[in-house]
Amino acid sequence: MSRKRVQVVFTQDQWSMIENLRGEFGEGDAEIVRNIVLAWLAEKSFVSTIAKDRMLNNNHRER
Repeated sequence: MSRKRVQVVFTQDQWSMIENLRGEFGEGDAEIVRNIVLAWLAEKSFVSTIAKDRMLNNNHRER
């Protein structure tokens, strides 16, 4: 699995909110931020939409 690193900047207030999720969303800073992003994508249905599109595209290729 390849990985991509990104640098992000948070305000002190934003970081305080993120810190409050320590233990719930992970232990390390990167793990917490990654899990927040993935949870947001899932909540907005991006994850299921992409999965459905891929399934449809794979079905069309197999025919």
